[in-house]
Amino acid sequence: MPVIGDRSEGDLNLTPFARASRERTKTGAAGPILREDERYFVHQALSTPCLNAIQACSGIYLETADGRKIIDFHGNNVHQVGFGHPRVVEAVKAQLEILPFCTRRFTNVKVVELAKKLADLAPGDLNKVLLAPAATLAVSTALKLARAATGRYKTLSVWDSFHGASLDAITVGGQALFRRGMGPLLPGAEHVPPVDPYHCPLKECSGEGSCACAGYLEYVLAKDGEIGAVILETVRNTDVVIPPPWYYQRVREACDQHGALLILDETAVGLGRTGRMFAFEHWGIVPDMVILGKGLGGGVFPLAALVVREGLEVAGEGAVGHYTHEKTPLGAAAALAVMEVIKEEGLLERAVALGRRSLVGDVRGIGFLYGVELVKDRRTKEPATSEAEAVMYRCLEKGLNFKVSRGNVLTLSPPLIIGEEELDRALDILEESLQEVMVEYGYLR
Repeated sequence: MPVIGDRSEGDLNLTPFARASRERTKTGAAGPILREDERYFVHQALSTPCLNAIQACSGIYLETADGRKIIDFHGNNVHQVGFGHPRVVEAVKAQLEILPFCTRRFTNVKVVELAKKLADLAPGDLNKVLLAPAATLAVSTALKLARAATGRYKTLSVWDSFHGASLDAITVGGQALFRRGMGPLLPGAEHVPPVDPYHCPLKECSGEGSCACAGYLEYVLAKDGEIGAVILETVRNTDVVIPPPWYYQRVREACDQHGALLILDETAVGLGRTGRMFAFEHWGIVPDMVILGKGLGGGVFPLAALVVREGLEVAGEGAVGHYTHEKTPLGAAAALAVMEVIKEEGLLERAVALGRRSLVGDVRGIGFLYGVELVKDRRTKEPATSEAEAVMYRCLEKGLNFKVSRGNVLTLSPPLIIGEEELDRALDILEESLQEVMVEYGYLR
């Protein structure tokens, strides 16, 4: 059985719960598809073998091969505007008829409009943009640009973070599932403990402005003296760790003092998930670079963006982010439609309002992103790993999908378009499942 640390990114398909669920599903309409998937796809702990086969998705729902509808609070965080939003689909269809691809050395109206929109939305002097087909590639671009701008190759990041699955991304990332057994990674990648008010790794966080984890980061920056970039997830999406109000002020000041660029990865939490277009706006600072992805393409087209300070226009003679689908008119059309939907349907305000309403029990939340951590004992905080997985699969059977992170955190990322009745139904499923598992495991009699 994989250790808990291997579950940071999400629930694994290797556990007895997963195998039992998969075997039940194989007896139905999804069976032939699942067997063919296992036959032709390389097996990985987070994907193949899969749990089920999806034949359709719309709004907040997935539809399985046997016609069952499931509310999706997972969605790989691409579904801020839901699945198949008509505005996004129509924008992509219309663009397909005009200009489906843009050859290198040319530009087009849609990508220029998107770059301008991102620059207009971003605070401060975050006015320059590079697009990429995936956020992992945007991370790579950010790391290369940081080297070009500072002349330094060293980075500082935190353990338990996730910045993508490519070799450079797992180097700055901090999750065992992706790093273990990979051999030598990129040189110069330093790591420090993450800020985590509930599970402070240094056991010393207390009081206003007191955080040993922030002090550790400041100390390493000062002692090393050659770090070119600090890269962090603004909010750790997997288990929803929300830094205290003063944390990023200290990080920003430390980066400025020691000549390091601050890169914030908002792949999963940007574009309204936290109730702000950019999550870092909650902390009143402006990074040197911010990475957007996942929801940027509206769950229709894969697209990511790196938005940087105007002063980082330093790589004109090189190629820091050169991708075949960099200036994709299709992706830009989808992204522009997403921006329109977020604004016109008031999804930022909706994330805040419904997020407050959905607070149940002891959860960590920001906007419309929540982590419900299950522990066997509130004093020792021993992870209730089996119980969390049991709750997830019980919910899946009842029609609610989400993921479990770090083995015991139920991570809930609802589509921002969800209606109140649908939200009530989802929370009822979660509450029912929690109650049933607590009885089953002897917490309630």
